[in-house]
Amino acid sequence: MGSVKDIVVLKEATEKEPGIGAFVFSDNYSVFDWGKMPDEIPDKGASLCLQAAYFFEQAEKRGLKTHYLGLIVKGGKRVRLDELTEPTNTMEIYLVRTIKPIFKDGKYDYSAFTPTLTNFLIPLEIIYRNIISEGSSLLERLNAGTLSLEELGLEDRPKLGEKLKKPILEISTKFEAMDRYISIEEAKELVCLDEREIEEIKRYVNKANALITEIAEKAGLLNEDGKLELAYNTNRELMIVDVAGTLDECRFSYKGIPVSKEILRKFYKKTKWYEDVEKAKEKARERKIEDWKSLCESLPEPLAPKLKDLVSKMYKAATNALIGKKLFEVPELEKIMNQLENY
Repeated sequence: MGSVKDIVVLKEATEKEPGIGAFVFSDNYSVFDWGKMPDEIPDKGASLCLQAAYFFEQAEKRGLKTHYLGLIVKGGKRVRLDELTEPTNTMEIYLVRTIKPIFKDGKYDYSAFTPTLTNFLIPLEIIYRNIISEGSSLLERLNAGTLSLEELGLEDRPKLGEKLKKPILEISTKFEAMDRYISIEEAKELVCLDEREIEEIKRYVNKANALITEIAEKAGLLNEDGKLELAYNTNRELMIVDVAGTLDECRFSYKGIPVSKEILRKFYKKTKWYEDVEKAKEKARERKIEDWKSLCESLPEPLAPKLKDLVSKMYKAATNALIGKKLFEVPELEKIMNQLENY
């Protein structure tokens, strides 16, 4: 399915019936839209699986629909998180149809999306921002003039590290080679959403954000920003899909130190490969071609061994803290984060 998890299709999704499948989370990681990176982070897959399961189970208690069915343990049995006695990297889910826009004549065609379409993945990512984080692109886009305060619903320019009075919601494309931020009006047009549906999407994202913030705070973490993916079921009712509330979907922090994939982004931003990635993406935009990776002049290097070990422990310790259950034998998250800060 992607660079960090695979999908096993047990029953195909149709327009009128949900499918059933399983996510198998790998120990791979991805940064800057590259896809699978050169090495693996031990137990990262199982960590993300358990974090997502906890979020889904809590979301359902809050009245939010999701595509989660349960966790799969040895022997193929499906269980809930509180029944688990050891980590697993497999989750069973309802499936929806994935309909992708077609790239032609230098742009994407979304005409397959109609107001009556059902049981499909909405081809957008919804980003919520509670704090203006160091790694956020928001300030960069304000500086470049590609984003305005009016679009964000703000009167004054936000500052780095500022906690917002209310969350900012943004929308980006999902299936384009280089994801791009779009306005609510463009999102409505591309996916054929009406005003009521847009308001329902906002409500879902705000409720999910509030829940993730609550879970993070219990673990001693700050929920700075994150993303969600949504779908419509066979009745065109909204539900949360893919995964949410994890270290890969959210930018958590502990006393100012990233507790998320941001640690990996920071490492690679210091390498020549990152410079080459940015140049390749710019060339692809200029030439109006989809495949920017073929223009990249170098390959990513593996993580430093010490960093990889600490990041592995961070994923596992954060899982124990977020789900409130010690399924990984690692030190407490505070100790791991102090070691990462020293590193």
